[in-house]
Amino acid sequence: MTLLTPRALGRATLARQLLLDRTAAPAADVVAHLCGMQAQEPQEPFTGLWSRVRDFRPETLDGLLTGRELVRVPLMRRTIHLVTADDALAWRARHDAMLRQRVLTTYRTELAGVDPDELAAAAHAVMADGEPRTLAELVGAVSDRWPEPPRRALGELIVGGVLPTVQLPPRGLWGSRAGVRNATLSGWLGREVPPLPDDPTDPVGQTLVRRYLAAYGPAASADLRAWCGLAGLPAAVKAVRDELVVFRDERGRELLDLPDAPRPDPDTPAPVRFLPAFDNAILGYQDRSRIIDDAHRGLSVAGERALLVDGRVAGVWTLSDAAVAVTPFRPLSRAERAGVTEEGAALASFLTGGTGDQVRVAAP
Repeated sequence: MTLLTPRALGRATLARQLLLDRTAAPAADVVAHLCGMQAQEPQEPFTGLWSRVRDFRPETLDGLLTGRELVRVPLMRRTIHLVTADDALAWRARHDAMLRQRVLTTYRTELAGVDPDELAAAAHAVMADGEPRTLAELVGAVSDRWPEPPRRALGELIVGGVLPTVQLPPRGLWGSRAGVRNATLSGWLGREVPPLPDDPTDPVGQTLVRRYLAAYGPAASADLRAWCGLAGLPAAVKAVRDELVVFRDERGRELLDLPDAPRPDPDTPAPVRFLPAFDNAILGYQDRSRIIDDAHRGLSVAGERALLVDGRVAGVWTLSDAAVAVTPFRPLSRAERAGVTEEGAALASFLTGGTGDQVRVAAP
């Protein structure tokens, strides 16, 4: 069984994540290929797409959101994801049990005695008029039946658990600071969320496995579980296993992959890339050693924006006073610093609408 080093896995991840070479593919196709982009910080997907799509412009994503081709929904790991409308509909029922359970586990005491199905029916009735509502408005409409639970806990169970919802624009549009207004997913898209097929081989899960490996593989079942928040999809993995090739990593884990997916030579040059907060190139794995050192693993869940140098996280960055400010974790070579400055200037221009191109690199 072929052993893949962290560097080999890292190059595979960069290729699958469109971080080796920017693509000319449409932004909607890129979001679909990536199986969505984590988006609880509404402006971050713009940077994620800019780092992957050649000549990406913010108005492209704005148009996809207002045109209802992309939506912002609670999905993988019960976090807000930017996904295609088709994927939101196809995957929502498969995530339903996980979404409910994660809210109920988080608020076990606060939501004791609340029947999720009764709450779902009441919330559906409130939203049947098609009017978007804030979380506070939605909770206020049902709180007479459930006066005891804290409003935040009850609201999260509604919009993040029992009711398939979408966050409406202008939330998530370029430069917008709009708050969250919720609509039902089916109402916004004009299509019903299909029920799960009564099939023990889990056909929806099979699609998730194939799509995940196309964008993140080679990967272990634990990585798949960490990415989607579902319980490993064992029936789906078993059903597709004969389609897959198998590797091992240096930790002895079994890695699954699609046979024809790209696995570049480990010595393939990797350009400097700036990642947004919570980018799934990092968060899409249980074992993130292919792209980030264990010593820096915490930054990926702390909302820090990561700098990739030679295919690995080598620092963090912010936008400060219209300049990209970089804090590297290690000394950069002259060539690496030049690459950081060039890519950082282009990013600063993008984020400031062309008014700035300054880059400041701090001492490590």
